[in-house]
Amino acid sequence: MNAPRRAARRRAPHPAAAPLRIAVTALSAALAVSATALGAVSLRMARTVLTPAARRPDVRLLGLDPAAQTITLERTDDTALPGRYGLFTTGSADYLRVGSVVKDDGASVTRKLLTHVPADAHLTPAAAFSGWYYDKPEDLQIPYRNALIGTPVGPCPAWEFPAAVDSDVWVIQVHGRGTTRSEALRAVPVFHELGITSLLVSYRNDGEAPRSRTGTYALGATEWRDVDAAIGYARRQGARRVLLMGWSMGGAIVLQTEFSSPHRDVIVGLVLESPVADWRTVLRYQSRLLRLPGVVLAFAQQILGSDWGAVLTRSGSAIPLDGLDAVARAAELRHPILLLHSDDDGFVPSDASHALAEARPDLVTMETFAVARHTKLWNYDETRWTRAIQGWVRARGLATED
Repeated sequence: MNAPRRAARRRAPHPAAAPLRIAVTALSAALAVSATALGAVSLRMARTVLTPAARRPDVRLLGLDPAAQTITLERTDDTALPGRYGLFTTGSADYLRVGSVVKDDGASVTRKLLTHVPADAHLTPAAAFSGWYYDKPEDLQIPYRNALIGTPVGPCPAWEFPAAVDSDVWVIQVHGRGTTRSEALRAVPVFHELGITSLLVSYRNDGEAPRSRTGTYALGATEWRDVDAAIGYARRQGARRVLLMGWSMGGAIVLQTEFSSPHRDVIVGLVLESPVADWRTVLRYQSRLLRLPGVVLAFAQQILGSDWGAVLTRSGSAIPLDGLDAVARAAELRHPILLLHSDDDGFVPSDASHALAEARPDLVTMETFAVARHTKLWNYDETRWTRAIQGWVRARGLATED
């Protein structure tokens, strides 16, 4: 006699199971979308850092008074600064010099024009406020000549301002991100008075020098080779002692030159103006300004520092953020450094500069400014800025003035 079959039992689903599965599925989808969105923001952040950018308008021009020779601008932390500045415009003029603030009502700032504007002038509202002041070498009324520096990417144009007296001391000026060598023109008279030849250089992908294969910045990791080539050029012209001065990202490039240059034997000192001493510090600061989640910053740094990320950013190779951290590598520094930075820089925080000064007090002299903002120390307090550089240079026996 066959045993009775045991009927298969199927458990009926719990009434709450279906809604739970729907909720879990929806949550998983939402998380996937969020992760994708965060990843996209991280990639955009990484690409932005590496992509050379043209100058962009950052302030609105609100009024022009040719009779009074004044200009009214939207009020920002930069446009309200005391001192002399430049203004990139479009219309009947492409560049103006502006002077002191004559009126500040909290919403707008009226400044004195230092470039004459005719009565029939017409300027569009979009403008860019700048610390350049001088925008071409002729403005300095100091003799100069054009030069070409042979570099691994091709000939890079440079301006050479010979010293008025025979000297074997040169200073090589390295501009920052998104700018050109005109940024450093402000420093030429300071070194000229000291009897030092100035060489203002360009480097790969800056809009004046040749483009690299990828056309992207390497944040100093490759650009230093172009500066190293400039040192070689200076040596062939008679330089025996070379100062390097870097502005903003130019500071990062100069520090990499200090760490890696085969011409280290002729380097006698570094002058760093609002420098990037550690890119992670800058990225962290910028992400806070943009109110980005910490995970976006962390992933952006992974993208920058990895070979797979280099494929996404089209940078050709990973960016060595550890190697670009001058604070962590402070023990490798060999030459004295004058460091100029404003504690309210607003773009490149001074934290890493202070850390570098604390790590190597035997080499680093730091001049801390306030209010001056990013690379506008000369504009804000020309007298103090000039005295700081000239006093530091003279104290090291590098001045050759009469």
